[in-house]
Amino acid sequence: MANDSLKNKLAEYEAVCEKTIAKFPERKNLAHKRLYTPLDLEGFDYEKDLGFPGEYPYTRGVQPTMYRSRFWTMRMYAGFSTAEESNKRYRYLIESGATGLSCAFDLPTQIGYDSDDAMAEGEVGKVGVAIDSLADMEILFKGIDLGKVSTSMTINAPASILLAMYIAVGEKQGVPSTELRGTIQNDILKEYAARGTYIFPPKPSMRLITNIFEYCSQNVPKWNTISISGYHIREAGSTAAQEIAFTIADGIAYVEAALKAGLDVDTFAGRLSFFWNAHNNVLEEVAKFRASRRLWANIMKDRFGAKNPKSMKLRFHTQTAGSMLTAQQVDNNIVRVALQTAAAVMGGTQSLHTNSRDEALALPTEASVQVALRTQQIVAYESGLADVVDPLGGSYYVEAMTNALYDEAMTYIKKIDEMGGAVEAIEKGYIQKEIQDSAYKWQMEVESGLRTIVGVNKFQVEEPPVKGLLKIDNSVGVKQAKKTQEVRANRDQAAVDAALKALKAGAQDENVNLMPLILDAVRTYATLGEICNVLREVFGEYKAHSTL
Repeated sequence: MANDSLKNKLAEYEAVCEKTIAKFPERKNLAHKRLYTPLDLEGFDYEKDLGFPGEYPYTRGVQPTMYRSRFWTMRMYAGFSTAEESNKRYRYLIESGATGLSCAFDLPTQIGYDSDDAMAEGEVGKVGVAIDSLADMEILFKGIDLGKVSTSMTINAPASILLAMYIAVGEKQGVPSTELRGTIQNDILKEYAARGTYIFPPKPSMRLITNIFEYCSQNVPKWNTISISGYHIREAGSTAAQEIAFTIADGIAYVEAALKAGLDVDTFAGRLSFFWNAHNNVLEEVAKFRASRRLWANIMKDRFGAKNPKSMKLRFHTQTAGSMLTAQQVDNNIVRVALQTAAAVMGGTQSLHTNSRDEALALPTEASVQVALRTQQIVAYESGLADVVDPLGGSYYVEAMTNALYDEAMTYIKKIDEMGGAVEAIEKGYIQKEIQDSAYKWQMEVESGLRTIVGVNKFQVEEPPVKGLLKIDNSVGVKQAKKTQEVRANRDQAAVDAALKALKAGAQDENVNLMPLILDAVRTYATLGEICNVLREVFGEYKAHSTL
């Protein structure tokens, strides 16, 4: 009876709205309903769908008290030029109040080439720091106690090598691997689908990933062995539901690969983490984060039979949306980042990186990075958003949107399952095509004016060129190449050759875990490119399939 009364009241409200709309038409391109009521939550079961924070299905958060006990880790993504320059930036960030580091690597490092390789010419140090050997990694973390800092590394195809370098630096500092804390992205499937910094084909790539799972479960237990990344899927143009679905489908593939390799789900699943984008639609993003937690918890429990609650918790890092930064009126980006920060915090992120105002034009300056970090600190200490767990829980709109995103993402996952899983869906071009179609639709809406981007297609102004941008000179590549050559000239070459020979033999045997062999090679100052070339010889290189 109560619902009948509410339905009648709602009908009356809609009739009033129609009269208002006749005089004042509503805006076009509004994706959601005008008003949400309890009618949108029929069949809603609080304990089944929400529960309490820190309890299954974790919709309301993975910790009981969330930020009332401890704020999220405030990371700032940084890395440029040489290890020396990036070390200065890291130390500046720590002094400014950052509670974790997030390493950006240059393109040659990401695809396994040394700085003196012809393939690296013109790209050294441009979009991140160049790391060619353990010598660079030692400089990168000089004066930074790895036993006290948590470090995230955005590295995928050569993730095992960079992790090995980090472990070796810890050893030299006297920090045992059991005490190292941090994350490697290590998510190769999204590289095939959305980003492109891959090296090896899927099968050997999945082997490297599961080797890391196994090795770290025994030797680096506090390390998050993968950051399953929706961020780049969203940056490539996906919708919120696609970001959830394609990322969790990748997560399913990694779990299945680890189980096939003989690992027990509860020995590794607790160290899986996720990486989400914080986009512009604040409330939709909050619902996205909540839906993803519930979906992963249900999948881990029902599909994979996980028993340990940690295996069911979707813990995630968030980065504000780089693709939403505009080169026009760059100060507007400060507002965008603040709103995206609020969405991530209200959605319950475990760590956060905020983009800087000038990143649509260049690598960020120190001043811009400080504003981005202060944005997090203001939200943490002044906004009140961190004072209550899941502050938007119970909102008719947010709960209805959480349910809708959950259902839409699950529909995608079922379709991917029918194809044989994420690897097969990527090989067939399905995921890439879905992302491309969504990106095209968004761009057409912007170009037609149906979607407003302030300062881009509306409210434009004439403005002078932005001054003071950080630019990386090509001389950096020359200096870095010389430094790498000096490392080769001064190391024990016999030890390097022996380590690389052992690695090649191990790569040829699918039953061998390659992490100890890679670590041995790193300790001899074998370079990133030399190690990757050995693996290229055995594994080959991946060639992308056209989706046209």
